[in-house]
Order: sequence, then structure tokens, then C-alpha cells
Amino acid sequence: MSPSSTLRSSVPLPAEPEARPRRPGPGRPPKPVVEYPEPLWEPVEAPHDFAAAFDAEIRRHGDSVWGLHKATTAKGGMVDRTTLGAWRRGTKGPQTPASLQVVDLIENRYRLPRGYLRSRVTHGRAVSGHRLPEVGAAERRRLAWHLPDDFNARTASEQAEILAWVRSSVLSGGTAFHRYHAEVSKHRFAIRFEGVVEGAPLRSGHTLSSRPEFAPPPRLAREMADLLRFKTRTLTEVGFQRSGVWGPETASQKVEHLGLLFGALTVGPDSVSRGFGLPRERLTFALLVSPAVWDWYVQWRETRRGFYTGWEAEMLLLAAALTRSQTGWLRQNPALASELEPVEGLISEDDVRRMRDDWDGACERVHRHALARAKEIQRVARVHRDPFEPLLPVLEAASPVGEYLKITREILLRMPHAGRHPRAAAESVRAFLMIRLGLHLGLRQKNLRQLLVRLRGQTHTSERELERLKRGELRWSDRDAGWEVFIPCAAFKNAHSGYFAKRPFRLLLPDLGDLYRWIDDYLDRHRARLLAGAPDPGVFFIKTVKTRSRDAAYSQQTFYEAWRLTIQRYGIHNPYTGRGAIPGLLPHGPHSVRDVLATHILKQTGSYEQASYAIQDTAATVADHYGRFLPQDKAALAAQVLNQVWNDRAA
Repeated sequence: MSPSSTLRSSVPLPAEPEARPRRPGPGRPPKPVVEYPEPLWEPVEAPHDFAAAFDAEIRRHGDSVWGLHKATTAKGGMVDRTTLGAWRRGTKGPQTPASLQVVDLIENRYRLPRGYLRSRVTHGRAVSGHRLPEVGAAERRRLAWHLPDDFNARTASEQAEILAWVRSSVLSGGTAFHRYHAEVSKHRFAIRFEGVVEGAPLRSGHTLSSRPEFAPPPRLAREMADLLRFKTRTLTEVGFQRSGVWGPETASQKVEHLGLLFGALTVGPDSVSRGFGLPRERLTFALLVSPAVWDWYVQWRETRRGFYTGWEAEMLLLAAALTRSQTGWLRQNPALASELEPVEGLISEDDVRRMRDDWDGACERVHRHALARAKEIQRVARVHRDPFEPLLPVLEAASPVGEYLKITREILLRMPHAGRHPRAAAESVRAFLMIRLGLHLGLRQKNLRQLLVRLRGQTHTSERELERLKRGELRWSDRDAGWEVFIPCAAFKNAHSGYFAKRPFRLLLPDLGDLYRWIDDYLDRHRARLLAGAPDPGVFFIKTVKTRSRDAAYSQQTFYEAWRLTIQRYGIHNPYTGRGAIPGLLPHGPHSVRDVLATHILKQTGSYEQASYAIQDTAATVADHYGRFLPQDKAALAAQVLNQVWNDRAA
């Protein structure tokens, strides 16, 4: 040890100063936290808004945010004091399972009825914070809307039960057809002809054509373009004849169906889809003049599904139309014979030679074959997609329209606060008006989706211009002092039906259930929020415009998805969350509302004619496709008349 260190160690250290007593801060000392504060007055009419109800209870119990935070923290609450203040001011709201647990603690502290405050919480978005470690991000977002707030606190078996129910009854659709479709959709194979139909939006999946395995070879694309020119142009080319014209929607559908056929021929036999395995560059419409190709395709679909449906018969009727004498497109294009090559297992060299030598005779053979096969399949075809199945709880009710209207009441009950969640509130108003206008008008999806709008005071679009556009319009009628819908008959799929008699459709919307107020509110505020500065397509219903897509107009697929999403969130009753209007309902699209209207009128009147008036169609079409009028419904209607005899005698 050095001398210096010895010297330092021998010097005594100064004594530490004594700690001075802490002086109390200015102001009054904090109030002690009372576990269950007594109310200062009896409750009056409870506010419907969460923030107002929360603030009222704090004042009624003489409490403060500081004391409330301290009390809930002592009970395990995990919310900051500033967050409670934001709840009270209405600038924020509970959005996570942890924050909703604090709401339960507040209800318990003030000895309020269970759910008194929680029932007033409106979510601008799905509750976040659910623990789903084995679920992907995309599915987690879809599941979040349908999981209970206490999902994390439930047992593993209960969580598995909830997930299974949501996936089967809400997300996938619940029916056998939806389960089948969800499975086969995982393995795409169809040829996608993108942008070949003028005036029609791309149908589902057409964006896949940018991938080489789904794009058509050049020869097939040219042939498809020739077919569409033949079937969609106003006038045919000189020397050609046709029977009937395809509109944009029909043309888009036929393109999709033919793409499935050609895709099945090209997909490998060892793949999941088990196709034929023909090289893509050998695809040509000339293959459709072979009966063996059509037989292979319908049998392939039967093997894939397990039975025949009307879809296969429709495809065979398309083959018959394409090869019909004088008007068939294939029949009038004998040059296609030069493109035909032998295909092992389908078309022999002798078949190719006979087709090239006698193209007209080959078309006649496949025409007769297709008609005969279609009759055979129609005899054994089964219904795979029952359009009534998702709607059974509604259609079986005494008042189907009244039952379906419960969805609109649920939307209003769950509508987010427009100040805190402006976009979510706008989406709720749009969903409400979709259902309401669908029930009032009974239109097909296309007519409802493409409905133009004119504000109060704006000049109406002329009937001639609407006829050219093949669209309807929602506009204010000064004469009738109400909102009217005007649609030229040319805009309808069944424009030549006796229902229209070449006259336009006009309906004055009734101002029931504050319908006019919601229409005005949507046009004045909410529609602009959905548009978000994007170009206005001029239609009444618009998408929520986001950075990824600046097109505000709905397509056939996106409008279907918007309606289906509304049913998933507000229509299907969820036994685990208590949300949703109708137990047993399954997801469906906008076309189903026509079934609801037709069935409702049939149950009330027994008249197929009156039911057809509600959906702009004929009595025969209602009987074949829309009305669910069972024997017990007919007997009940007759009994009302017969039972009146006993009522009269008793009187």
C-alpha cells in the first residue's frame, strides 16, 4: 500500500447530513379512493353515447378521472389516466380487450347493470389485441370483427370452438356449395382474357391474366376477340348472321366460362385439378367442333364436383348455339379447320381430316350432340347452389321483409360516432342505404350498382341519355316532393319483358323510417368522405377510396363483397358476441333480396303476378327462380279465408 493511500484512509470522512422532513405540497391532500362511491342523485334518462354516459356516471358518483384510474388500476386495469380522460371527452373510445375490461371494472365500481356502458361502445374498427399466433394477418383481420371481447381469457377449447364457428358460418358461407367453392378456388387454372369485353368490368380473378400461366396464347386471344365482335357489336360484319346479341355482362360471363373450359384442357393431369394436359399453344376454338372435347369436359366437371348440375347443360347449349346452322359463329368460320391438330385421346387424324373436308357437317354433328347431351344432363342434374339456403331464417318467417329489415336496425344500433370515426360511420350509412334501397326497389345487382344520382336542385339526366348509358338515376322530384328512381327499360336484363311494355321504370321512394334523412345525410356528408378527393363516378353507391385504388366505382365483384360484408357484420347473429340481427342467416349477395321480396308477397297474397311486380319480372320467372312458396304456406293462406267463416259465426 502506498503512503498516499495510507494517508487518505486515515483521514476521517465527514458525517452525512440528516435527511430533512419532506414538506407537504401546496393544495389539499388527495381524496381517499372509495371502492364503491355512493351516487349523489338517482339516474335520469341515460345517454346513448358512451362518452356522455361515462361522463354522467363520473359526475353522479362525485368521482374524478384521477380517482377512477387509481381504483381501476388497483383492480388490475391497464389503461392510462389520460386515456380515461379522452374517453370522457369523446375523443377516443375503448378498442382493445384490455380497455373493454376496464369498462367492466367501471361498471362494477359504480354498481351499474352489466353491459350498461359497454353496450354504448361503438367501434370504428374491429377490436384489436386478440391473441391468434397461428393465424395469418389477413385472416386475423377478418376474424377480429366476429370474436368476443374476452376471447383471450377463454379456454383453448372455447377459442377453438369460436374460431370453427366463425370460419364455417360467417367467413366461408356455411353451405355445402360454399365449402366446395372455397376448396376448389385454392387451385386456379382458368385462362383469363383480360380487357376483351368493352363496357364491362372484369369479373372475379381476371387480374390473374398478368401471370403467364393464366394468359391466353395469341391465337386463342385473337379468336376470342373475333367471337366477341360478332356477338356484341351493333351490326354484324357483311356476310355473317347471328341470333341475339350479348350485352357487356353476358359477354363477360361467357368469356369466363370459356376460359374455364380451355383452362381445364391445359392444366396437368397430375395436378390437383387433374386436367387434360394439352399444351397452351395448341388451344383453339376449332377444338369445340369435336363432340369428344365436350364429352370430356362435362365428365371432368362431374368427376370434380361429384354430380351433374345445370351449369354443364348450359355450357352444352352454348356449344349448340356456336354451331347452329346459319347463325352459329363457329359454323360461319370454316377457316378455323386449318388450326385443328390431332389430340391423343380426343381427336384422331381421321377426325381432323373429316372436319377439314366437311366443316359444315362437323358443326352439325356437334350441334346435335350438344343438344342431346344437354337433355340427358338436365334429366339427372342436381342443385348444388341452393339460392334459398342462406336465407332460410328470413324466408321461413311470417314476414320475410320485416325479418330482413332487422339488419338495418342492427346497422343503426352499431353505427360508429361520426365525429370520432367519420369513415367508418360513412360506411355504415352506405350499408344501411344498400339494404333499404334493395328492399324498396327489388333491382338486380347491376341496376342498383350503376344507379346514378342527382342532388336536389340539379337538372335530371334526360331519358334518352340514360337509355344510351343503360343506367337509372336517383333524383329529387319537385312535383312529388320526394326521391324517385327512374330507369329506362333498356337498362334491364329483361328489357323486352311484358312487365315493361317498352316503358321506363319509375318509383317514388317512401319516406319511411327516416329514409329521406339518411339519403340527404349520405349525399351531404358521408359520400364525400368515402370519395376522399378521388374522381366522382356519378353513381349513388361508391367504394371507400384508398391509396391503393383511386377508382370509386363498384364492380360486380366488389359490390357483391360489400353486400356480403354487411351481412357478415350486421346480419348474422353471433352467439358469442351478441351482435347480428338474425340467427341462422348465412352470407349472401344483393341478388338474394329479390327472393325476400317475392316470397314475402307470395306469403301475403298468394299471387305470383303481384310478386313479379316487386322485382320487375314475370309470374313464370318468379315461380321458377325467386318465390319460395311451400305447400304449408299455401295451406295457411287458404286457411285464413276459410277460418273467417267460424269467426263470422261466432260474431
